[in-house]
Formats: sequence, structure tokens, C-alpha cells
Amino acid sequence: MKFEDSAQVYAYLNRFLNFERKLQPTEYRLDRMARLKEMFGRPDEGYRVYHVAGSKGKGSTATMLAAMLSASGRRTGLYTSPHLLSFTERIAIDGAPVDEATLTACAEELSVKVDEERADGYPGGEEPTYFELLTMLAFLCFRRAGCADAVFEVGLGGRLDSTNVVRPLACLITPIELEHTELLGDTIAKIAAEKAGIIKPGIPVFTSAAKPDALRVIRERAGELGCPLTVLDEAVELSGATMSERGTEADARWLVPGALAERLPSRLSTPMIGSVQLRNAALAALAAASVGLGADDIARGLRSARLRARFEILDAGARVILDGAHTDDSVRACVDDFSRLFPGGGTLLFGCAADKAADRMAASLRSAFSEVVITRPGTFKESDPAALERAFTERGFEVRRIDDTAEAVATAIDAAIASGLPLLVTGSFYLCAHAAAELEARRARPVS
Repeated sequence: MKFEDSAQVYAYLNRFLNFERKLQPTEYRLDRMARLKEMFGRPDEGYRVYHVAGSKGKGSTATMLAAMLSASGRRTGLYTSPHLLSFTERIAIDGAPVDEATLTACAEELSVKVDEERADGYPGGEEPTYFELLTMLAFLCFRRAGCADAVFEVGLGGRLDSTNVVRPLACLITPIELEHTELLGDTIAKIAAEKAGIIKPGIPVFTSAAKPDALRVIRERAGELGCPLTVLDEAVELSGATMSERGTEADARWLVPGALAERLPSRLSTPMIGSVQLRNAALAALAAASVGLGADDIARGLRSARLRARFEILDAGARVILDGAHTDDSVRACVDDFSRLFPGGGTLLFGCAADKAADRMAASLRSAFSEVVITRPGTFKESDPAALERAFTERGFEVRRIDDTAEAVATAIDAAIASGLPLLVTGSFYLCAHAAAELEARRARPVS
């Protein structure tokens, strides 16, 4: 199939979404992805790979590591999810979304073989999912672009995620929270076991997980497979942290062997905002140093690393903060950062999927906000605005419910501009995407 642009590629991939939306937990499998690898000549084995899993911070950590590798002069691919405005954001090369020529050429290569293959030619007798094909597209793009290194963020879980067919140089596991419990398990230990499923025999593992149950599982799995394990809290002491709208900084005292410590910067500085970003930065730095990068490249890469909707501050006549936090712990961290930067308070736009802990997130948000606009986070995932309204009302919020996402976003932005107070958009990356699109549209409109 011929593709003129990324929009046509996206439309082609979306043909495979129906199966993904009804996928049951028992149907997640790696053998379809292994079959795709064979069909395309194992493209992911043509460059050095780094694999990142976790419940929160994995996208930021992956982005930071990729930026460090790029800063060292290595052409580096980065595969993350979700995207905000264009799905090409998910497949980046040296910090920029994949170019149209590379994308369309690889999509043509992908579609020719996939369209020729019958469903019964795949294990299980079912065609690949959207995410499996997107992952393979990333493999192909990085090969065609001549990448020397590539960083892959896990989409969901780890053990059965489509990215888990790679053979990494290092595995990174960020903090573990209760999330996607219907798929990954209902305890921290069960979820940690799914995340630890990315660990491969003998491959170094780096983790910033701190919860005892999660750390125990990761230690056990690393031990079983003979993997060197570096635990962040045993490897670095961070002090003197400062945070502003320009980013976050801290001094780092490394507690690792001397040769490794010499390759690590004594100060971490990132334009990403939030105390948690310092831990993400330290984890990425450890992995980068372990494969030979020096302190200057690590520091330079970290200063260039940016990722949208991670406490991203935009100016729209009022400050608009986009943060895709959608778990209790991540929302609490977001509220803490908001309160430090904007002690005068602000307005809130919230929407989340039906399977999220809305009551606990509402409780965390109450310390900084008294009013909220409630909406759907979009249409991709099931949501329940009525349940959200109850959760926030019961916790003392003055609630305005607007089910139409576009209307809610516009209303909340207008209210922030009128009040002069910053607006926090949180609860869902999909909701942040709607807000980002609205802000882009407003900038594009002529002044009347």
C-alpha cells in the first residue's frame, strides 16, 4: 500500500483497533509479535536496545536516556506512548518525531507483508493488534534511519507487552503503583511481577522502585536470572533540590563504584518539572553511565530532554499546566509540585477513565483546589462522568460537569483566563491531548 503522509499511515493502523479494544487479558501474547519479527528480518536486532517499564515515570526516564545517548553522538530512536497531538511523537529519532519520508516508506514495507498474510498465518489465528503493528513500525523506522541505539518504553505491563521481544542492553524499571488491576493484578507484588517480566538473563537491571513488595519481586527476578541489579536508593543521594517553571535541579552524590561514579554528573538539571523527575534523571543517568557515557554527555542530554504533558506549562493568557497523572501517587506528586509553584491556587479540569481510582485522586486534589470542571477524557476509553461528579462532590468540591470534552476544555481555559489563575489539566493523557489541541487551535486563529 502507498502512503502519502502520516495521516494515511495512522488511518491504516487504526483498522486494527477494533480487535485491540475488545482484547481479553488471556489474549495478550508475544508469539504474534515474534512472528512479525521473523517476517521483517528482526529489525530490532540491528541496534542497541534499552527497555523501560514501570507504573509512573517510564516515559520521562526513557526520554531522558534517549537524550543522553543522542548527546553522546549516537543516532538514537525513542518509542513511547501515548502521543499528544500526532502519533509520530511515539516514534522519535534524536529528539524529533520521525520524518514523513521514513515513516511512509516503513509503513509501505509493513503493509505489504501484513496485508498479504492471512489471519490464520499468525499464532492464535488472529491478525496483529494496533500496538503490535505500531511497535513493528518503530522497529522498521529505527532500522531505516540508521539508529545505533533505541529506547523502548513498555506500553502496558511488561511481560506480555509487544515490546518484550527485544534483547536489551539494559532494563530499567520505574516505581510500581496499583494500575490496570483488571489486567495486571490487584496487588503491588502482582503488578511488579508483570513489570519485571522484561528482565532478561544476565542483562543489567536498574530500578527506582521503592515500595517493599515491588522491590522484593524485582530483586527475586533479577537474582533468578543472574542479572546485576542497581537500586536507585542504594546508588545515589540527592540533595539541594530546587524547582521552578524552568525545571528541576539537585546535587547528586553517587554511591556506586569509583569508575562508574566518575562517569556521572555531580549535579542533575532537567527542564522537566517535578521532584520525581530528579529520580527519573538519576535512574537514566545510571543506565547511561553503565554503557560508557560520560558525565558531560549525560548532563547535556538531560538538559535537552523534554516530554509533553508531564507537568508541561503553557501560556494561554493564563498558565495552563498539562499533566497526564492518572494514579493516586502520581496525582499526589502533581499536586505537591503545583502547590510549590503556584501557592496562590488555581482552577482544575479533570477527567479519567472508568477504571481509575477517582475517589483517591479527588482526595489528593482537594488540598490545592476547591472548584473543578469534570468531563470525559475523550472517547477512546470508557469513562463515567456521573461517578466522577459524585467522587468530587463528596470531597467538598464545587463541581461543574460538562460531558462534552471539547466544550469542557474551552470552558476551563476561558475561566482560567478570566480569573488569572493557573489551570491544571490532569487525570488522563487523552484529556491533556484535547487541551493541547485547543490551545494550538487558539494560537492559529486570527485575532479579530
